[in-house]
Amino acid sequence: MSRPTARVLTLLELLQSGGTRTVAELADRLGVEGRTVRRYVDQLIDLDVPVESVRGRYGGYRLAPGYRLPPLMLSDDEALAVLLGLVAGRRAGLTTAQHTANETASAKIRRVLPRHIARRLDTLLESLAFTEQPGEFDTPDTGVLLTVADAVRHRRPVSIRYTDRDGRRTERTLHAYGIVAHAGRWYVTGKDARIGEDRTFRLDRIADARTLPGSFEAPVGPGPAQRVLSAFATAEYRHEVALRIHGTVEHIRAHLPAGIAHLEEHEPGAGQDQATERWLRVELRAERLDWLPPVLAALDRPFVIERPDELRDLVTALADRLGSCARRA
Repeated sequence: MSRPTARVLTLLELLQSGGTRTVAELADRLGVEGRTVRRYVDQLIDLDVPVESVRGRYGGYRLAPGYRLPPLMLSDDEALAVLLGLVAGRRAGLTTAQHTANETASAKIRRVLPRHIARRLDTLLESLAFTEQPGEFDTPDTGVLLTVADAVRHRRPVSIRYTDRDGRRTERTLHAYGIVAHAGRWYVTGKDARIGEDRTFRLDRIADARTLPGSFEAPVGPGPAQRVLSAFATAEYRHEVALRIHGTVEHIRAHLPAGIAHLEEHEPGAGQDQATERWLRVELRAERLDWLPPVLAALDRPFVIERPDELRDLVTALADRLGSCARRA
């Protein structure tokens, strides 16, 4: 590669780092005169790289949005960070409906990595272990995701076609508060304008999204993430469970997180430490109860089952089995 061409690519890398760069700054970094910088800029423009001139005392050059992505210059550390992000996103299930986009993006970056960086990356991936299996979740459509995000940003109503877990299809108008990634899935939370109540929707179940005229005010109170967790904890399931547990908030939350259970916290009394164990009310809903007795046993704290009686029977049965096993010679 000739030196002028190398300098043009270096100029592109400098502009991609963000902000406006003065001619004097660019000339100093490239080791050339100001008029040579202007010539290099003209070469980038000829290649359809959207470089724009900024006038004024602190003017210079900067990259503007273009109709297509220009050649992207990444340092070794930046390329490694992007690749690791793609690997983590794929395993967490946080990808879009374009399943191949993650793979092709990774392949393009790996293809142009310097050999020593590629070898280091391979060594890292070969030695890296994950405690969970890769996510196998349905993923949202890219267009739907971006349309909903735009509606959140500008506080605009959005019309969605939604299919619920029972297969029922409905048209809804949503005042979307925010998008939340949780446990490998994408969710949007907001007010369903037809019923006037807050709802949480899985983005992969939205078949179409269209921004509507008008605007709305964002509500005060919990943020989108907390709203999604609260929606999970209070969702309609077969069993309603009410418990009283003697322990600290932190200890209970470690076994029954906010996405599973609603914890009724009481302000500690005067001189009482927040971490002090006390009786707290815990409510949750579940389709099945068989997973709860081992969780309550793992808490290792006194508890009282208020309802349902079926859970009390399951806990008693587990205690009997454990006692029987402990007595075996």
